[in-house]
Amino acid sequence: MVTSQTWMVALEALWANKLRAFLTTLGVIIGSACIVLVVTIALTGRRYVIAQIEGVGSNLVYAQLEVNADHPSELSDQLTVDDMEAAKYAITGAAAVAGTRGIEENVLAGDEERSVSLVGVTEGFQTIRNLLVLRGRFFDAEDSASRSKVCLVTKELAGKVFPNEDPVGKNLRVGEVSYTVLGVFQERTATYGLSEIQEYTVLVPFPLMQYYTGDSGLEVLYVQAAAPELVDSVTLQLTALLRDRHPGRARYVVLNLSAILDAARKIAWALTIVLLLIGFIALVVSGIGIMNIMLVTVTERTREIGLRKAIGARRSEIMSQFLLEASLISSFGAVVGILIALAIPVMIRPLLPGNLRVPVPWESVVASFIVSCATGVLFGYLPASKAARLQPTEALRYE
Repeated sequence: MVTSQTWMVALEALWANKLRAFLTTLGVIIGSACIVLVVTIALTGRRYVIAQIEGVGSNLVYAQLEVNADHPSELSDQLTVDDMEAAKYAITGAAAVAGTRGIEENVLAGDEERSVSLVGVTEGFQTIRNLLVLRGRFFDAEDSASRSKVCLVTKELAGKVFPNEDPVGKNLRVGEVSYTVLGVFQERTATYGLSEIQEYTVLVPFPLMQYYTGDSGLEVLYVQAAAPELVDSVTLQLTALLRDRHPGRARYVVLNLSAILDAARKIAWALTIVLLLIGFIALVVSGIGIMNIMLVTVTERTREIGLRKAIGARRSEIMSQFLLEASLISSFGAVVGILIALAIPVMIRPLLPGNLRVPVPWESVVASFIVSCATGVLFGYLPASKAARLQPTEALRYE
């Protein structure tokens, strides 16, 4: 049992060697701060990466005709609006569907022509792809039904064609057709040209694209699952639906973002383990430092230990004293390290993107404190045991 006298002796011993105690505590401070920061960074990074992937389109499943150079596709192999409508009603768990088809065209930006991607989109495309309308509005049902010559342009294209002015309501000539700009948009999460949305893209209602090109085929068919757990089921149902509606040699690539999300989670988990190991290694090193310092302390205080035993101090009291000293070093270092780890996210918050928050999980704080204190007790046990086993007669003769 730790008495008040034991506390006083332990504190006086640490105060008598302030520099040594501080340097020993420094390792614990670094180790405990590492554990908190590692868990915080790992969880925040994981959430950020997953949010970025999901931002491309929540619970998204998409299908495309597989291109085979040896066996050119036929007109009947193309994905169609009828396929899209069938998917809407036949697939259980489908919340929304949409389709796109794009061609390359040119627009006049100032004195130069720029190549743009002209994409016809069906209703529901904005919702499925999480497009953010910065100015104006998106297409409505009337725009699609009336084949209105309207369009939306990317923020980058608007800046090139309509510098320093609001493009909404102005005319934009794309190829041989003049469109009225309804709005300016951007992807909520950038796909860097890996989707139908490029840096310079013009969106038009799909019926209008179909009318001018005479092609009713879809390049990409999107289906949004109602919940994350339904993504795999919707993927299988869409694959079966297309196989039934297009029997023969046609092959379709049906994919979802689940594989990418799973990969991101595994990478984040592996990174967390690696970083936690680094934090634990720092704590082990600090624990070895505590043990070395305490062993030196036991050697230096051999006569003191012998004197205390000679006047009646029990073995358990000597052991408690040295364990308490090790525990004080580790617990003080844990508290300081945790406070530093809590302060760092607050200090760097102004440097982070506006939508990124770095909350410190309370579990990491508790785990860091417990592990740091356990490290002090574990590595302080050997010196404490050595001190407790000293014989009074041998200790008193020590010079």
